[in-house]
Amino acid sequence: MTYVGAVRAALAGVGDPARAAQQQAYMKSELPFVGLGSPALKALLRPLLVEDRFADRAQWEAAVLELWEDAEHREEWYAAIALVRHRAYRAWLDPDLLPLLEQLVRTGAWWDVVDEIAAHPVGQVLLDHRAAATPVVEAWSVDADSLWVRRTAMLAQLRHREQTDTDLLERVLVANLDDTAYGREFFVRKALGWALRQHARTDPEWVRTFVRTHNDRLSGLSRREALKHLAS
Repeated sequence: MTYVGAVRAALAGVGDPARAAQQQAYMKSELPFVGLGSPALKALLRPLLVEDRFADRAQWEAAVLELWEDAEHREEWYAAIALVRHRAYRAWLDPDLLPLLEQLVRTGAWWDVVDEIAAHPVGQVLLDHRAAATPVVEAWSVDADSLWVRRTAMLAQLRHREQTDTDLLERVLVANLDDTAYGREFFVRKALGWALRQHARTDPEWVRTFVRTHNDRLSGLSRREALKHLAS
């Protein structure tokens, strides 16, 4: 059975309808949920994500897209992301994958899927392929059509720590400080503050300097998030 078929068969008849309704309401999702918690879903997917399921990259990408585009439940989106992130396919996390990841971000357009894609597969591509991925991520930071693509650019280095490209981080954040289309959007302002707060764990002085330099343009939310764990 294909991965897509195995996922859909495994999801059939499981879950809690009451929980599913609560999840759908909480996520403001058009797609219904099956009604599984995260640990239960991970346990369900684990045996399906076998190491040798995809020897061909094109088939792997096609399975991701099929799960995503034909999803009847939001858990299928989570299963698609799990397939992208599986260790067996780490070598395929390269700049050629960025258009597919951008497509998932644009169509997913909500924090539960966007943040996972930004911090993990996009972040890994950027970390491993700086020269090729940096211009793409920087272009995303000023995308005219999607605040979620912008958010992805801001969150792509959440896990980079000492390897963070602070020049890139500054550029993508500054690009979203006061943009007339998206600069005041909650999910943009929150991402901006989150990116700074996370980097403050590695380089607090860099973050303090960024906040001082751009204080007049930072929203209160972004500033509070940035300085949340720093002594005043």
